[in-house]
Amino acid sequence: MSVATDTAVKARVHPSPNHGERAPGAPIDMLVLHYTGMQDAESALQRLCDPRSEVSAHYFVYEDGRILQCVPEARRAWHAGKSFWKGETDINSRSIGVEIVNPGHEWGYAEFPEAQIEAVSELCADICRRHKVLPWMVLAHSDIAPARKEDPGEKFPWNVLAAAGVGHYVEPVPVTTGLFMQEGESGQPVEAVQSMLALYGYDVDITGDFDRPTRDAVAAFQRHFRPAKVDGVVDQSTIETLHALLAALPAL
Repeated sequence: MSVATDTAVKARVHPSPNHGERAPGAPIDMLVLHYTGMQDAESALQRLCDPRSEVSAHYFVYEDGRILQCVPEARRAWHAGKSFWKGETDINSRSIGVEIVNPGHEWGYAEFPEAQIEAVSELCADICRRHKVLPWMVLAHSDIAPARKEDPGEKFPWNVLAAAGVGHYVEPVPVTTGLFMQEGESGQPVEAVQSMLALYGYDVDITGDFDRPTRDAVAAFQRHFRPAKVDGVVDQSTIETLHALLAALPAL
């Protein structure tokens, strides 16, 4: 007799011991996507289920689209690490984590196969529907930990998920030539960009100084929303894409 999963999407249970209680009263209002970042799927799965590693995720999606559930959704999986979004720092207590098999930047970053993305889209749509996760709370690991993480990376097709009703997305403004703003600069324009990034959810102090954390947040934003060029430099395309995303948010 097979154990039931939390999702209506075809999946099977492959339990990990690495989980705990969610913080009391914490809603599940975020979905965080990762890549496994290891040489092969089985090594990654073994690590997510090894109590010594102290890492896990709720779901694991193979390249061919097979889905495993490793942690019950009611439990707090250990996938986000030190992270931040919209003032929240215990992201694990508020989120569902999905690991997507891909070697990542360290092991020969690969395109995500169509079957895998189709499965991820279907799974994420089901999670968002059941937990009422808002589009702008569907996040990359790099969004919530810009200084540490790059996953799922600039090759991840967020536009495909958006077409399935998952995540917040606007068509990126094309990259044009010319430098606009970069690390080491200061002034009101830097403060304006920091304010927009912080308003969207990134962990950025509004100081007017283009410091390393600001650069990391800009690069994370580009990696998710303007992946044609990820360099941490604020060009016209970055500013216009960020502005379009903010303009597309509902008035609160």
